[in-house]
Amino acid sequence: MNDIRKLDPIPDAQAYLGGISRTTLYELAKRGDVLLVNIGRRAFITRDSMDSYVASLTPGRVA
Repeated sequence: MNDIRKLDPIPDAQAYLGGISRTTLYELAKRGDVLLVNIGRRAFITRDSMDSYVASLTPGRVA
């Protein structure tokens, strides 16, 4: 993605992380692997936290 967004809505975050399920995304947020923020009633995942999470993965690691 070539945009400069800092926050991604949940469906976009799921796609950005390879098409993971909504449940898996919320589990990652609960564990602190990605940062979930709310603005009003909407939930977003920070792009920086997703990039950091992906960078922390090693080949063969099961999340």
